[in-house]
Amino acid sequence: MPVKFIATIKENGLGNWYIELVDTFDNRKAICKNMTLFEDAIEQMGDDYGGDIEVEWRKDDNVTAEHFEEVKVEMAKYQKRYNEEALNG
Repeated sequence: MPVKFIATIKENGLGNWYIELVDTFDNRKAICKNMTLFEDAIEQMGDDYGGDIEVEWRKDDNVTAEHFEEVKVEMAKYQKRYNEEALNG
């Protein structure tokens, strides 16, 4: 059974977004100011569970449509790279 992580898109109050990643098993948190930091955090935290994780996405109500779309595009790129790496082993 995968461990559930919650990734919440948030506004930083300075005109940008960040992702708060929470491991619901042990309540560890990572603050990811960009997608590269998110990728690193999800890999490091997920390694503790052999990569057997499930990510539930959320967003705060005040996240702008522009920031939400930016994160979606970046996440799609990450997912594509991840899938290609998995296929090419």
